[in-house]
Amino acid sequence: MIIDTHCHLDDERYLEDLNEVINSAKEAGVKEFIIPGADPKSLNRAIEISELYKEVYFAVGVHPYDANSYDREFLKKYIEHPKCVAVGECGLDYFRLPKDEDEKAKEKQLQKEVFIDQIKLANEYNKPLIVHIREASFDSLQVLKEYSKSGGVLHCFNASEILLELVDYGFYYGIGGVLTFKNAKKLVEILPKIPLDRIIIETDAPYLTPHPYRGTRNEPKYCTLVAQKIAELRNKTVQEIEDITTSNAKRLFSLS
Repeated sequence: MIIDTHCHLDDERYLEDLNEVINSAKEAGVKEFIIPGADPKSLNRAIEISELYKEVYFAVGVHPYDANSYDREFLKKYIEHPKCVAVGECGLDYFRLPKDEDEKAKEKQLQKEVFIDQIKLANEYNKPLIVHIREASFDSLQVLKEYSKSGGVLHCFNASEILLELVDYGFYYGIGGVLTFKNAKKLVEILPKIPLDRIIIETDAPYLTPHPYRGTRNEPKYCTLVAQKIAELRNKTVQEIEDITTSNAKRLFSLS
């Protein structure tokens, strides 16, 4: 059994065949799914899916690209829903900052403020975080060390070695299809340094489809390819990796 801890099943690319996508994943051994909160506009769809399928859970959160639309009170309306298991995806993303220095500084500050407030929300409700970090490892590390009390997962772990320090702060590392990419040398090198009891599997579907299906829509069933690659790199059987990562995900997200 595998748990896909990060898949955007609320994405419009699954509107026509969501049931088929979930069933094919279950047939492949992927039995539970977590939809991260990214855009408040799609949260109702995520909740609707979680209520239709007992295997699906959701998180409430705002992606750093949507920091301008952050509304804490809106998230609080749903954070105590029985299928809500986390806060996020939240974090820092400096990849597309404005070129103007003043605008760049304003954007960074806004992202930090929204990130910190979501961390405080997670602390308040004792929920783990789903953290998005892109080209912002140092700032993210400092913010998480200062404010986080409930731990969480570094979604799509970016292979920044300084972030391994967050093991001591209750954080796990989400590993997805990127691990199978030919240019993922840094992640391949760092993976053995992550404690096995802190690795969880994700797809980020419909994005980041693993090899050999790159260029097509990603689906939760491809978690099996990630498990195979982790097993190869950690000298474990695929079954061992499935068991370990499933246990980790259940522990982190308080799944029965």
